[in-house]
Order: sequence, then structure tokens, then C-alpha cells
Amino acid sequence: MEIDPASLPDDLVILRETLINVTLEAAGLRAEIDKLHQIIKAFARHRYGQRSEQLNADERQLVIEDLEQTMGEGAAASDALGDILPAEPKQPNEKRTRKLRERNIGQLPDSLPRYTVTLDLEDKTCPCCRGELHRVGETKTEMLDKVPATLRVKVTLRPRYTCQACDTPPVQAPAPERPIDGGMATEALIAHVLISKFCDYLPLYRQSQMFQRQGIMIDRSTLGDWIGRACWWLRPLYDRIVSHVMTADKIFADDTGVPVLDPGRGKTKTGRFWCYAIDDRPWRGPLPPAAAYFYAVDRKGIRSAGHVEDFRGTMQVDGYAGFGQVAKERADASVKLVFCWAHARRGLFEVHKSTQSPIAAEALARIAALYAIEKDIRGRTAAQRQAERHTRSRPLVDAMHVWLQQQHNRISKSSMLAKAIRYVFNHWEGLTYFLEDGRLELDTNTVEREIRPIVLCRKNALFAGNDSGAEHWAIAATLIASAKLNDVNPEAYLTDVLERIVAGKTRSTELESLLPWNWCPSGEAKLAVAA
Repeated sequence: MEIDPASLPDDLVILRETLINVTLEAAGLRAEIDKLHQIIKAFARHRYGQRSEQLNADERQLVIEDLEQTMGEGAAASDALGDILPAEPKQPNEKRTRKLRERNIGQLPDSLPRYTVTLDLEDKTCPCCRGELHRVGETKTEMLDKVPATLRVKVTLRPRYTCQACDTPPVQAPAPERPIDGGMATEALIAHVLISKFCDYLPLYRQSQMFQRQGIMIDRSTLGDWIGRACWWLRPLYDRIVSHVMTADKIFADDTGVPVLDPGRGKTKTGRFWCYAIDDRPWRGPLPPAAAYFYAVDRKGIRSAGHVEDFRGTMQVDGYAGFGQVAKERADASVKLVFCWAHARRGLFEVHKSTQSPIAAEALARIAALYAIEKDIRGRTAAQRQAERHTRSRPLVDAMHVWLQQQHNRISKSSMLAKAIRYVFNHWEGLTYFLEDGRLELDTNTVEREIRPIVLCRKNALFAGNDSGAEHWAIAATLIASAKLNDVNPEAYLTDVLERIVAGKTRSTELESLLPWNWCPSGEAKLAVAA
């Protein structure tokens, strides 16, 4: 930082304080520069390093968060130093830069409650003539504040009445149903625990510690009991969402592993979470979006076959052989597999990253051209998408097949590039189905986005306690993901649904009205949705 000597104060005490602050600021800037160098090295390691050193998506976010924190600290130090040193002349682009920063500080919706703090003058007389000052306006600013989560006790009173004229027993209103017999948790608290664990990825032991900070001693095992009981109440809704997904004629499918404790062995085994999703919004389809999760103890083909036993239609999947077995076993050809261009691209990308192969680079560019067309036609009707693909995408796909065949004949058949090209050839039929059907997508990213929360929750929880706990996880994840896909506040939704089901206000024949896309909030749920 350059300092104009002419602007330095004459007072030695002030000058000494200024120099001390400048020295501290310089040390802080050096530390920031060192940290930024470390961040750059981390990104370089992710981009060019060995696979074991690479960062995953979550770790990249942590790096970015640290970078933002460093920038914020530097901005605060600069602002504080500006209060000490004389103001420097503004640069021509400084005003625009400040506006860009302020534009991204967030929005404060009108629905939020507001309170006012008035900072007024104690002496309202003119410092010059001592006359009375008159109010001519005000300066108003808004800041986002937070009130710590409030736990309260719900007290239910049921007055008893007797008749003074006869000897009948006392009468009172019947006791309301509780989600947990004899338990102290309301539906709202149970829904909060569910959301905290399966939506915000807070393991139960951490939630127990958070309750303790507010003076409430709730053991982790008690919270687990609440989740198990809640999932018992919610299972009928889960079954209906599964039915909704499996009666569609086009679904996405994917799976991921999850460690599960194996009692008696003192170890964990690898179970599998399967997700089947539908989302017709990219082509203005009629079905509301939803995601259904299943837990299985392994990845055998019979697991996926059992999940889609009643499904008839098109499955968009990765290259997992179990899905292929499902299609082969259908003698009536009632299941057709559509493959994913993102998975086809992945092998080519790895080759290009490690070898800078010009052939891999050209292949990636050709696939990117298909994605550019998809971006352009997203949101159009299925017929319009199919017509555009026939005109624009089909020539690119046909030319790519010829070009890939030529390159494959030129290179070593044992190379990683040849293997990546053969993957494309082996799945070519399923990769090109999107040209014939405007309802199909280019990849399985729709379902992979719904698998990602399972991965995040798995990282925080480390493992599921047992197979039953993993099944509860699947039930909660299904309801939460489907609510979010339909732009429904999942905590308000689960609270209201539990209240209605527990109170017996919704018969089994009326459960369709509680599905996320049909749900109309009632009571306090309306306030939560509005907020």
C-alpha cells in the first residue's frame, strides 16, 4: 500500500499508531497472499495431480468458502485502515466495483417480520443558535438478524366436568392422538429432527448436543426412536410416491453405496441406495416430479429387478449391468434402456486430462455441441425437441460415429483412449434413443442430483446403524426430495402431514391429497410456507 508522506499526521503519537496499524496490515496481507497461494496449489493438485490427491465437489466448495472468507477478512481490514489513514482519491472504476459487491449481499423479502431500532439525538437543539430542530426525514437501513431457535412446551388442558344433580362420572374431551404414545415430542419437533438429519445432514448425536446447549437433555437413542416411529406413520405416503414413480412410462435410475453396521462382526458392510426419479418439466410433461429411494443389502441385479417389477417403459441409466439384465429378462420388451452421454464423456475426459490427447479433445468438443443444442431447446414441448434434434443433433451424431470409428482404427486397441471409445460404441444404441423421443434427456443428471444428498448425508453420518435404519433413511429421503422437487418447504410439509395422519383426519383413501404435488397447507403450516 502506497502512502503519501504529505498526508501523514504531524502528531507523533498518532503517527506511531498509524505506522503500527500499517505494519499489522502488511503482515495480514502477507498471510492472505500465502493462503491464496496454498489455495491455488490445491486447485492445481485437483486439476493435474494424482487421483488420490484430487478434490471432490464438496472439498472444492470448502476451498471456495475459504477463499471468500479470506477476501472478506481483507475487505474488513481495508475498511478499518481507511478509518485511520486519509482517504485516497477514488479510481474511475471504484464506484462500479462497490455497486457490484453490494448487489450480491442478499435480498430481504417483505414476508420477513421486522422490528425497528431508532437512534435519535439526545439533544434536539441547534448547536449554532440553540433553536429547536425540526425533523425533515430519516435514513433507513435494513440488516438480516437471527433469533435463536426457540423450544417451547405445548401444554394441553382437558377440563373435567361433573353433574351436581346426579351421580354420573366426570366427562372431558378425548385425549388427542400423539405421534409417540407417552412421548414428549410434537409433530413439529419430530419433523425438525427428520429434516436436520436427512436434509441438512446433521447426525443425531450432533442434534443431541445442540439440544443440550439449550438445556434440554434428549439422548441420541431417543431421537432415533422418534425417527423410526415417524417413518412408520409416513410409510403409506412413501408407498404412494413409489407407485407414482413406477407407473410413469419414463424414469431415471441410479444407485450409490452406503456403509451399514453389520452386527456381530464389528465391521460395516456396503449396502446400496437406489433412486428412481421422474421429471417431465424440461419438455412440459404432465406428471409432477418425484424421487423414490430404496435400500438393498447389496448390488445384485435381483435388487433393481425387484424395484422395477411393475414398471413398463423407458429407463435412462448408466452402464450398470444389472439394469441390462432387467431389460433382457423382459420377454415382452417392456423395458427399454436409454444410456447417458455424461458417462460416455467421462472416460474421454479422463484420457484428455491425463494425456492431453487431441482425439479425446475433439470427441469432447463434439459431445459439447450436442449439449449446446439441448440447452437451447430445454423447456420446449416433446414434439418440438424431437424435431430440433432430428434437424440439428442427428447429423452431428452420425458424423461422430464415423469419426470415432476412424480414430479407433488408428490407435492402439489396448490404450485407455480405445477403451473409452469402445464404451461409446457398446452403448451406442441406447445413447442415440434421445434422437427419436423428445421426452428423453441427454444424460442421467436428473437422478444424480437426487443421489447427491445421500452421499452428503453418508459423509456426515459415516454409516447407517443397521438395515432397518437405512430403510427409514429411504422413506425420509423420498418424502423430502419429492417435496423439494415440487417447491414445497419439506419441514412445513412433514409437520402438517404428521399432524393430519396422527390425528386421524386423513383416511387411507384420502392420502393422495397429502402427496407433495397435491398438498395444501393448513393451520400453522400456511404461515411456515408463507415465510
